Amino acid sequence: MYSLPERLRRLRQSTRLSQKQLARLLGVDRSTISSYESNIRQPPLVTLSRIADVFGVSTDYLLGRTGELSGDIFDLTGEDKALLYRMASELTEKNRTIRQLQER
Repeated sequence: MYSLPERLRRLRQSTRLSQKQLARLLGVDRSTISSYESNIRQPPLVTLSRIADVFGVSTDYLLGRTGELSGDIFDLTGEDKALLYRMASELTEKNRTIRQLQER
């Protein structure tokens, strides 16, 4: 059975998200994602829940308590999810840039 670090890495890679992109979606540093995937740190419950939401899985799946992925209410393929995540990441970055320009 897979542990959190292995499942997190596999989910992230299967959706073609970089550690940096996932970190942006979760509101953490890239190094934090790396430490989760390297089993150096464990995410707090709030972050664990966010990770589950991002990938559309249960926290039990992430923790290795079940091998079954939760159902996807939108019936999205892995490619669909990856595209949505990349788009969200790009929009977040563009919004940051716009805010920085407006503050000048």
